Amino acid sequence: MNLKMRYANSAGYIKLENAVAIKEVMINEDFLHPDNESIAIGFRSRECSGLLEFTPDEFEKVSNSVKRKIHLIKGFKVIGSENAGKKG
Repeated sequence: MNLKMRYANSAGYIKLENAVAIKEVMINEDFLHPDNESIAIGFRSRECSGLLEFTPDEFEKVSNSVKRKIHLIKGFKVIGSENAGKKG
Protein backbone atom coordinates (compact mmCIF):
# COMPACT_ATOMS: atom_id res chain seq x y z
CA MET A 1 0.00 0.00 0.00
CA ASN A 2 1.28 3.48 -0.76
CA LEU A 3 0.74 5.97 2.03
CA LYS A 4 0.57 9.61 0.92
CA MET A 5 -0.03 12.38 3.41
CA ARG A 6 0.15 16.18 3.37
CA TYR A 7 0.04 18.25 6.51
CA ALA A 8 0.70 21.82 7.57
CA ASN A 9 3.31 22.97 10.06
CA SER A 10 5.06 26.28 10.80
CA ALA A 11 7.28 25.93 7.71
CA GLY A 12 4.33 25.36 5.36
CA TYR A 13 3.05 22.12 3.92
CA ILE A 14 4.99 18.88 4.14
CA LYS A 15 4.31 15.84 1.96
CA LEU A 16 5.04 12.34 3.17
CA GLU A 17 5.01 9.36 0.83
CA ASN A 18 5.96 5.83 1.83
CA ALA A 19 5.32 2.25 0.70
CA VAL A 20 3.98 0.23 3.63
CA ALA A 21 2.56 -3.25 4.14
CA ILE A 22 -0.78 -3.89 5.80
CA LYS A 23 -0.04 -6.07 8.81
CA GLU A 24 -3.35 -6.39 10.64
CA VAL A 25 -7.01 -5.44 10.62
CA MET A 26 -8.39 -4.89 14.12
CA ILE A 27 -12.02 -4.54 15.13
CA ASN A 28 -12.63 -2.94 18.51
CA GLU A 29 -16.05 -3.88 19.85
CA ASP A 30 -17.18 -2.10 22.99
CA PHE A 31 -20.36 -3.68 24.34
CA LEU A 32 -20.74 -1.12 27.13
CA HIS A 33 -20.16 1.87 24.83
CA PRO A 34 -21.26 0.89 21.31
CA ASP A 35 -20.53 4.41 20.01
CA ASN A 36 -16.81 3.78 20.64
CA GLU A 37 -16.50 0.85 18.21
CA SER A 38 -13.76 1.18 15.61
CA ILE A 39 -12.04 -0.60 12.75
CA ALA A 40 -8.28 -0.10 12.48
CA ILE A 41 -5.87 -1.10 9.74
CA GLY A 42 -2.30 -1.50 10.99
CA PHE A 43 0.57 -0.83 8.58
CA ARG A 44 4.35 -0.97 8.81
CA SER A 45 7.51 -0.40 6.80
CA ARG A 46 11.13 0.01 7.80
CA GLU A 47 10.69 3.78 8.10
CA CYS A 48 7.23 4.11 9.62
CA SER A 49 4.21 2.39 11.10
CA GLY A 50 0.74 3.42 12.14
CA LEU A 51 -3.00 2.86 12.15
CA LEU A 52 -5.85 4.00 9.95
CA GLU A 53 -8.77 4.07 12.34
CA PHE A 54 -12.39 4.28 11.15
CA THR A 55 -15.74 4.50 12.87
CA PRO A 56 -18.23 1.92 11.55
CA ASP A 57 -20.01 4.65 9.55
CA GLU A 58 -16.76 5.87 7.98
CA PHE A 59 -15.76 2.33 7.07
CA GLU A 60 -19.20 1.70 5.54
CA LYS A 61 -18.83 4.81 3.35
CA VAL A 62 -15.39 3.70 2.14
CA SER A 63 -16.63 0.15 1.53
CA ASN A 64 -19.65 1.32 -0.48
CA SER A 65 -17.51 3.68 -2.53
CA VAL A 66 -15.08 0.89 -3.39
CA LYS A 67 -17.92 -1.52 -4.25
CA ARG A 68 -19.36 1.00 -6.74
CA LYS A 69 -15.99 1.46 -8.47
CA ILE A 70 -14.40 -2.01 -8.24
CA HIS A 71 -15.40 -2.77 -11.85
CA LEU A 72 -12.85 -0.16 -12.98
CA ILE A 73 -9.94 -2.25 -11.65
CA LYS A 74 -8.77 -5.06 -13.90
CA GLY A 75 -7.28 -8.24 -12.50
CA PHE A 76 -8.31 -8.03 -8.84
CA LYS A 77 -9.00 -11.10 -6.73
CA VAL A 78 -11.68 -11.13 -4.02
CA ILE A 79 -10.57 -13.06 -0.94
CA GLY A 80 -13.11 -14.30 1.58
CA SER A 81 -15.25 -17.28 2.49
CA GLU A 82 -18.18 -16.13 0.39
CA ASN A 83 -16.27 -15.19 -2.79
CA ALA A 84 -13.16 -17.37 -2.52
CA GLY A 85 -11.55 -18.05 -5.84
CA LYS A 86 -13.50 -15.49 -7.90
CA LYS A 87 -11.48 -13.23 -10.17
CA GLY A 88 -12.52 -9.86 -11.49
